[in-house]
Amino acid sequence: MTDATGPKRGLSRWVRGGGLSTLVFFIPLLLSFGLFSWWPILRSLLLSLQRTNFLTSEWVGFGNFARVLRDPLLLTAAGNTLWFTLLAFVIGFPVPVLLAVFISELRRARRMASILVYLPVIFPPVVAVLLWKAFFDPSPQGVFNSVLGWFGLGPVAWLNDGDLAMPSIVLQATWASFGTATIIYLATLMSIRTELYDAAETDGAGVFRRLWHITLPQMRTILLVMLLLQVIGTFQVFTEPYIMTNGGPENRTVTILMLVYRYAFISGDYGRATALSILLALILSALSAVYLWATRRWSTS
Repeated sequence: MTDATGPKRGLSRWVRGGGLSTLVFFIPLLLSFGLFSWWPILRSLLLSLQRTNFLTSEWVGFGNFARVLRDPLLLTAAGNTLWFTLLAFVIGFPVPVLLAVFISELRRARRMASILVYLPVIFPPVVAVLLWKAFFDPSPQGVFNSVLGWFGLGPVAWLNDGDLAMPSIVLQATWASFGTATIIYLATLMSIRTELYDAAETDGAGVFRRLWHITLPQMRTILLVMLLLQVIGTFQVFTEPYIMTNGGPENRTVTILMLVYRYAFISGDYGRATALSILLALILSALSAVYLWATRRWSTS
């Protein structure tokens, strides 16, 4: 025979333990998160099925998705985004790892080196992009062209050259963001047991062997997470190409988010812009799921 007062006693104990006050403080947070995070997502699902400029609306169903997929510029933007992601991986992913390893080997100057590495992150993104755009001035008086002139080279039309525009943008994006990743990697390195390095040194292992057999295996989980975050971030690149080249020359730096911007704020077609945004979100979600599934065994082995 069950005790009928059991649930009441449990509720009373929960209230006396502070459960009610916790709920009171949690409700505003939940409402704010739902209003500013989930409601825009739900609203975007509705907008993607309409042809609207926020003044007039017409229900078109999945017509916006069909119009997006028929746009010949979509393949160009997708290819440019993939090219940016690949360059960011080749150039930008190893840099913070190597810097973190180098800083971890320092003794007296470690704190100062950490501060210097993180300085670029302090710059507002637009200010940093405008600064580098001035550096990439194609005239002989430009900063980078002046340096090349010291060696009898140049001038180079950095952002006006279709082959150099995207690598130049990746270089700026790497400079602006590597500080955060470096600090994260450095914190991970500081948590590795020193006994492992001492044993390796006793066995005669050099710097590169210690890096390959101790440092990288100990960092593999954070490396996998940071790689996934970098891929998601680079697929959503907008500020750098928009300010530095506005998609030029000849659409060589148009990205998917720039195409979303053009749909919404140039064509005034918010339904099509929302449809492309949802397609991008679905692709990134699927990519993340496959990535996490493929790397789960390796990260836990």
